[in-house]
Amino acid sequence: MHSEAAFARLCGVSPIPASSGHTSAGRVRLNRGGDRQANSALHLIIVGRLRSDPATREYFQRRKAEHKTTAETIRCLKRHLARKIYRGLKTDLLTT
Repeated sequence: MHSEAAFARLCGVSPIPASSGHTSAGRVRLNRGGDRQANSALHLIIVGRLRSDPATREYFQRRKAEHKTTAETIRCLKRHLARKIYRGLKTDLLTT
């Protein structure tokens, strides 16, 4: 993997434009490609964090107040988690 974006694409959490091109709303959807098991693992982690981590719940409520859907918010959380995992893997690779 040469970049964080490549890792996100591998996990199926990279954003893809979802608008028809006639609007500039900037809506995105989740990439349906990639490793479904990795995406499932990210989803389970996010669901667990939503149940137990106050910071994640606070972020979720803040995004809901901005009129984001649950799916959009979970997509954002998955992408953030993928970034953290990629950085951890890269650090581990460099120190080994």
